[in-house]
Amino acid sequence: MTDLNQTLFDRAAQVIPGGVNSPVRAFRAVGGTPRFVQRAQGAYFWDANGQKYIDYIGSWGPMILGHGHPAVLEAVQKAALDGFSFGAPTEREIELAEEILKHVPSMEMVRLVSSGTEAGMSALRLARGATGRQKFIKFEGCYHGHADALLVKAGSGLATFGNPTSAGVPAEVVRDTLVLEYNNIQALEEAFALHGKELACVMIEPIAGNMNFVRASVPFMKRCRELCTAHGALLVFDEVMSGFRVALGSAQSVYAGLIPGFKPDMTVLGKVIGGGMPLAAFGGPREIMRQLAPTGPVYQAGTLSGNPVATACGLATLREIAKPGFWDALSARTQSLVTGLKGAAASAGVPFSADCQGGMFGFFLLPELPQNYAKVMTSDSPKFNKLFHGLLDGGVYIAPALYEAGFVSAAHTEDDIAETVGVAAQVFKTL
Repeated sequence: MTDLNQTLFDRAAQVIPGGVNSPVRAFRAVGGTPRFVQRAQGAYFWDANGQKYIDYIGSWGPMILGHGHPAVLEAVQKAALDGFSFGAPTEREIELAEEILKHVPSMEMVRLVSSGTEAGMSALRLARGATGRQKFIKFEGCYHGHADALLVKAGSGLATFGNPTSAGVPAEVVRDTLVLEYNNIQALEEAFALHGKELACVMIEPIAGNMNFVRASVPFMKRCRELCTAHGALLVFDEVMSGFRVALGSAQSVYAGLIPGFKPDMTVLGKVIGGGMPLAAFGGPREIMRQLAPTGPVYQAGTLSGNPVATACGLATLREIAKPGFWDALSARTQSLVTGLKGAAASAGVPFSADCQGGMFGFFLLPELPQNYAKVMTSDSPKFNKLFHGLLDGGVYIAPALYEAGFVSAAHTEDDIAETVGVAAQVFKTL
């Protein structure tokens, strides 16, 4: 029987670099042939061969309601009939902004854009413009999109400047980027001691989804807030992944419940707020956001920003997840998956740790949850690849990379969770 996924991949490789339009899709880390999706519904998708999979990627997070939710489809279809794009303001942009601000009170104003990368680079530019400073801190293992200044790896010391991760990024572009170890308070304090007066911001994923799933510890987050306040730097939360995914108020609401009075100065959002369409945002207090053009000197623009079909999709999604009982049910389903996987691994004697919040989860083939990127990198990669392919063969689709978080949707049923754990239990026995 012809493998249509392989046929499509071979064809794609002739016209698209690596055969994919985003690198992780190529299965390079795990080996094998990428699955080309033909259609999706609820918690499932079907590949080119007609094989059905339980989907724990959900378009890397946005499909929190599952694929093809009726209310979202209706909103998108109606919006499309009215027009795809205008290049002019619409009322729906206001409605979406109001809906976002209602649930994330640290923001008083928000600017809509089309991608998480665009939102991250714009937030950094605004932080620099608002403070008049150039240097900023990011953390190893946190991904903020592929903008040049943010695409860096750690230097050799605790508070040294970063080096370009990608070819094509000039060294001078990242010379003002300090890359520190995640959850390392000593390194953070040293960086502020050395560069505090020059720092525009600290940009951080509060729950790092590109290290699989690593939380910022409460003491570390508290110290980030204290040092930013003391030195006049802005604390920028990158919640492209965690925003409206781990809680209705996003990850910052989780930390606000643990640290009295806590809030970031700026927030970057994406994924869920677009419901699966290209849409992202960044926002903060009125006095900072008014520094943006056309009211201020910091320039940012986008032809498709606030796209009428994307805003319809995002607005319908946010209204659904704000309904009573939604988060209790989603959190319980995600916790059930994590608990089941832990039990299955323990029964097979496989070192395993896992964590979750809301509809986001992650696991490691390690006996304890890692706290930073270096520890994440010690996870057993060959064993993960066997696990990935075992799950895939059993009809369960997780991220084709060791360092990516997973996502449960409201469409996943108890039977889906039980089936997933059952497949995993069989695969664990072979590791």
